[in-house]
Amino acid sequence: MHWLFDVLAGHFRDWGYWTVPVVLLLENAGIPVPGETVLLFASFLAYDEGKLHLPYLILLGIAACTVGDNLGYLLGRRGGRRLLERYQHLFRIRNRTIRRGEDLFERHGHVAIFLARFIFGMRIIAGPLAGVLRMPWRQFVLFNFLGAAVWVTTISLVGYCFGSQWDTLVKVMGRVNLVIVIVIVVLVVLVFVWRRYRERAADEQG
Repeated sequence: MHWLFDVLAGHFRDWGYWTVPVVLLLENAGIPVPGETVLLFASFLAYDEGKLHLPYLILLGIAACTVGDNLGYLLGRRGGRRLLERYQHLFRIRNRTIRRGEDLFERHGHVAIFLARFIFGMRIIAGPLAGVLRMPWRQFVLFNFLGAAVWVTTISLVGYCFGSQWDTLVKVMGRVNLVIVIVIVVLVVLVFVWRRYRERAADEQG
């Protein structure tokens, strides 16, 4: 894990300002890549890495999310329902996720663009779905930008905060791992005792 962390940290030191916007743009255009994780990790490194600065990450992230969602909107508007169905099959997006997005758009209209960014699975399909449903582009642009600004800033600050509490986090994770080990041992013992009890009960009945 330390080796993997060092490799990823080295990559982000050299290519973070490219990796973050590219991944966020792809995710918001409708391609299921881990944009949130990438932004969190980059913001985490920004706390004590001289090559990454939080304000730049936030600005790049907002721009990438806004452009990506507009690309998704354009594809959805041009391709329509047929493209959405092909896209859904290609990336194995569940019907439940699509229906959830449509319900959100019907109930909350343009505000759904703002809300969708904070709901798991919705961030990827929000742009294309808005285009398919023919949402007015001006409303989409406004609420898409506002949602991008709030979401990117929030995620970045969370990652930065974890970076400032790295030593504390390591200690907490160490304690959590210890608790997990203890719980597993206790469960194994309980299962063993339960099986022995069942075997004895079966012998007595036999």
